[in-house]
Order: sequence, then structure tokens, then C-alpha cells
Amino acid sequence: MISFFPASRALVPPRSRVSVGVSRFFRRIGWEHLPTVFAAVLIIALIVIAVTVPWWAPYDPVAIVGRRLQAPSWQHWLGTDALGRDVMVRTLYGTRYSLPIVAAVLLAAVVIGVFVGAVAGFLGGFVDNALMRVADVTLAFPPVLLAMAIAASLGPGLVNTALALIIVWWPIYARLMRAQVMSVNKLDHVDAAIVGGVRPARLLLKHIMPLCWSPIFVNATMDVGQVILVAAGLSFIGLSAQPPTPEWGQMISEGASNFYFWWIAFGPGMAIFLVSLSANFLGDALRDFIDPHSGHAA
Repeated sequence: MISFFPASRALVPPRSRVSVGVSRFFRRIGWEHLPTVFAAVLIIALIVIAVTVPWWAPYDPVAIVGRRLQAPSWQHWLGTDALGRDVMVRTLYGTRYSLPIVAAVLLAAVVIGVFVGAVAGFLGGFVDNALMRVADVTLAFPPVLLAMAIAASLGPGLVNTALALIIVWWPIYARLMRAQVMSVNKLDHVDAAIVGGVRPARLLLKHIMPLCWSPIFVNATMDVGQVILVAAGLSFIGLSAQPPTPEWGQMISEGASNFYFWWIAFGPGMAIFLVSLSANFLGDALRDFIDPHSGHAA
């Protein structure tokens, strides 16, 4: 029997537009950038969940919806906790507590640290010594122990936890910004601006600080994982969110008291792991993009 169609066309089905688009997407971004893409997608998805979860979650996070310590099933994907609350729903609602804490702590720490470091590095002398000695006193203590001491003195609660973490983290950015300002202050264009009669405030804001932001952004991205781990640790020991708040560290603490029922701590633990891993991927990508000496620099 004679066929008027080539054998390759007869045997191989045509590729769909979706598969072609996906393959082109992967070829365009390169396989080495896939972790960064997935990390960005995951972070965006968690932010969307935090904003929209009250509208579509099947249960209330504090409502008793099943038997106590029920194993994962089609009805409760991550089972129920010791009170019969859905662990999956509580983990999703945890994004509304854990992610805002990280964002608030890093934003406040960066703003305070950048201001203090820029003033200290630019003015020097007595101002520099006074501000940096305050930062050195804070940095002399281990971050976790200092955060625990401050949170214990302020009392349990999410706001007090955020304040404790801000006090712990701002000196890091103050030190980093001071070093950057002192380095940029020695460049030729700064000397030319001084000779040209530029005022000190304009000199700092327009000629020095724009060249100092790159390491600040990279360090803030890399610190997301550490901040969320310390915040979860404070919740774990009872110094942050209090029951029945569905905060990830608090949920892990509840799972620790029911160790044999692994699913109670699995959801929030995996959420913390994924956020920390994604933040590290994004920080590495941002560092490679900014650093001109990096092999992956754009």
C-alpha cells in the first residue's frame, strides 16, 4: 500500500503550543537560572496566598473541623492537630503572620541601619565612634540570645517579636552601609563634587549613597531565611505568637508536643524551609547579577 505522507509525520504527533512554549522558555532563561525562577514563583505564590487565603480556604484556621490527631486524608490533606483543626489551612493562614514579620523586620532594619551607617561613615570622628560603639554592643551578643532576651523583657506577641528582631538586625546594615560610604567617599567623582561646591547633604544623597545600595539589597535578600528562622524559634519557645494564632513557629511547637504525629509540624516546617531556600536562591541570583566579577553577571 502506497502512503502519500512521510513516515515521520505519520508516526510522530505534532508538538502542542504549550510544550513548544515551555521548551523555548527554558532555552531562553538557561537551565542555570531555573532555581531562581522557581524561587521567585514560590515567593510570589506565598504572597498571593497570604492576601487571598481568607476568601477561598475551606475552613477557619481556629475551628475544630475533625477528629483529634487525624492522619492526612483527602478531606484534610495534612491531617488535624491535637484539637481537631485542619493543619493545611493553618499552614496557609500562617503566611499572613510569618511573611509580614520578615518584611517589617528587614524593612525597618535596613532603613535604620542605612541611616545610621551613612551618617557615621560620612561625618566620621566623634559621631562615627559613638554610633558604631552602640552597634558593636549589639553585635557582641549572639543574635538568637539577644532576640530572646529582648522578647522576654517586652513580653510575648508578634509586635514585640518584630521589635526584638529589628534591634538585633539594624547594626548589621549600619556596619555594611558605613563601610560602603567610606569606600565610595574616596572616589574621584566625590572629590570633584566637593571642589564644585556641592553641599554635604546633596553630596551624600546624590553622589555617594546611590553607589552603596547593591550589597544592602543582596544582604537583605539573604537575611530573609535567617529572620524567619529566628522568628519561628521565638514562637517555638512561647515568646512570640500565642495560641490559637496559626503562626509557623507556634505550629511547630504544637507538633513537638505530639512528636509521633509528624504531620502537625510537617506543613509549617516545610513552609519555613521553602521560604528560606527560595530567599537564598534569589540572593545568589541578585549577587551574581550585581557583582561584575561574577561569572554569571549580566
